[in-house]
Parts: sequence; structure tokens; C-alpha cells
Amino acid sequence: MDEIEKLADIFKVLSDPTRLRLVKLLSDCEPGVCKGGPLCVNALAHRLGVTQSAVSQHLRILRQAGLVRGARHGPFMHYALDPDGFDKYKTALRETLGEDFL
Repeated sequence: MDEIEKLADIFKVLSDPTRLRLVKLLSDCEPGVCKGGPLCVNALAHRLGVTQSAVSQHLRILRQAGLVRGARHGPFMHYALDPDGFDKYKTALRETLGEDFL
């Protein structure tokens, strides 16, 4: 798969409004920015006003794209953005579209 196809895939992943809201919420709750840090599915569902199953499905897609990571804390999975995943796509955007684009 070439860079253009990879970028098109990530744009597809981020084209859903709920997924964009999840990314924004998780970026606002990064350690040092938000008191709580990573969030569990229940907290994300509550803050977004959607069902837990909907959040889980969207998180699955974001995890498969490498944008979100989960870590188990007791019985709960807590989710945060994966900065390495975002850096990979930023680099691909910069290489494909040039420095002026970003």
C-alpha cells in the first residue's frame, strides 16, 4: 500500500464525527492536561452521550488504525491516544503533501 492509500485510510477512520469526538476527548485528557488521564469506555460513553457498545466499536477502529491504545487497570481498560500512531500519520502527510501543508 502506498502513502496515498494509507492517508486515505486514516481519513476514512477519522471521517466519523463520533470518532473525531473520541480523539478530541482523549487528547483533552492526556496526562498533565486532564486530571484523570486515560478514560474507560463507561466514562467515554457518558461524556459523549452514546452507548458503551458504540464507544467500544469506535475504539476498536481507532485501535486498529494505531491511533488509540488501551491499558488494563484492574477490571477496566483505559484508553489514551497513541502519540506514535499520530506521528506516523503526520510524517506521511508531511512527506506526501509537503511542509507547508502542516
